[in-house]
Amino acid sequence: MVSVPRLVIAAPASGSGKTTVATGLMAAFSERGLAVSPHKVGPDYIDPGYHALATGRPGRNLDAYMCGPGLIAPLFTHGASGCDLAVVEGVMGLYDGASGQGELASTAQVSKLLRAPVVLVVDASSQSRSVAALVHGFASWDPEVRIGGVILNKVASDRHEALLREALDESGLPVLGVLRRAPQVATPSRHLGLVPVAERQTEALDAVRAMGDRVREGCDLDALMALARSAPALPDDAWEPERYPAPAARPVVAVAGGAAFTFAYAEHAELLTAAGAEVVVFDPLRDEKLPAGTAGLVIGGGFPEVYAPELSANEPLRRAVTGLALSGAPVAAECAGLLYLARELDGRPMCGVLDASARMSERLTLGYRQAVAVSDSVLAVAGTRLRGHEFHRTALEPGAGATPAWGLHQPERRVEGFVQRGVHASYLHTHWAASPEIARRFVERCGG
Repeated sequence: MVSVPRLVIAAPASGSGKTTVATGLMAAFSERGLAVSPHKVGPDYIDPGYHALATGRPGRNLDAYMCGPGLIAPLFTHGASGCDLAVVEGVMGLYDGASGQGELASTAQVSKLLRAPVVLVVDASSQSRSVAALVHGFASWDPEVRIGGVILNKVASDRHEALLREALDESGLPVLGVLRRAPQVATPSRHLGLVPVAERQTEALDAVRAMGDRVREGCDLDALMALARSAPALPDDAWEPERYPAPAARPVVAVAGGAAFTFAYAEHAELLTAAGAEVVVFDPLRDEKLPAGTAGLVIGGGFPEVYAPELSANEPLRRAVTGLALSGAPVAAECAGLLYLARELDGRPMCGVLDASARMSERLTLGYRQAVAVSDSVLAVAGTRLRGHEFHRTALEPGAGATPAWGLHQPERRVEGFVQRGVHASYLHTHWAASPEIARRFVERCGG
């Protein structure tokens, strides 16, 4: 058994202040000299970037839909190894999960799987005594969810705070913090949420410091730490990527990074390394060559639409990517990577590996997907089933090649993506920890 002090930061609804509180707690406890492990419920790539800035450790996702409930505690234990405290930021409202799937992938489910106490962040604006009814309802809805206290956000005045505390005295739940109504910490958003850390390092650091200051001033950190320490031990079955004998020459797998390609799960690089690859990160906005000896290429998600002019202007790198793809080398492209491999994006030339054109769209495509591999590829054999997530405001024409990547079965049946030569390109985000054979297969193709 392993004992990791831990807290889940949840809320009745989105917009209540979870990110401010969770990131602020991470920063405040890190400033005390504690090793803090940051986690995020769900598929979100952006919040973990702020968590990593607050703690100096990789932000990790806990997604019970994509990875399955059985992997949540092992992935958590892997990420939190050697840490003094783990803080888990929830998603949406406490009991909101995958559409039509009950509690699956909800913050409530993850808190139960981790046996972790929940701190409920409540937007207290425009209410006083009613806050007690709200908190009582959330605390009593599922007896297996342990709500250990409340942090009140957007409190207007001393009088307002007194009314709220008086009401909550009857609930039996302690008030662990009060944050006054204040201008929002500068974390600008755009069409897919917060602007990632990689695009605004200095400003993001200032924002994280401001969150830490607010939480340190308004919350009882000692009481929160005591609550975290009350979490019971978990089974000692931490997830680890299965390691294989290193090949004589470790193939170089180039992984796109930088401001345009910020969406990545930490476990992917760990799995590639364990499978025998030398993982080298490069920046398509700055680097005019692929890393020396590149045998395979991984281009994840991000915001190529924001950086289309710069990506297009880097012709030497576009030619290098095209040449690698045409040679038959393994290339795995996911969402932003798919757009980068297209013929054009919003009228600007891209790599031209795929005979498809991409553009910004008014329609947000968002949601979990059930998928099956349509054909053999560098990632999977035909018939492989897995779960993924789509999240984009772009449209691709055509949406699938002569040999599609995936057949999707939720919410509607369709095929999408491209498999050609060694290229696998798709809008679907996947979490390889749930299917570690993906990384091994990819690395084997790189060595071939």
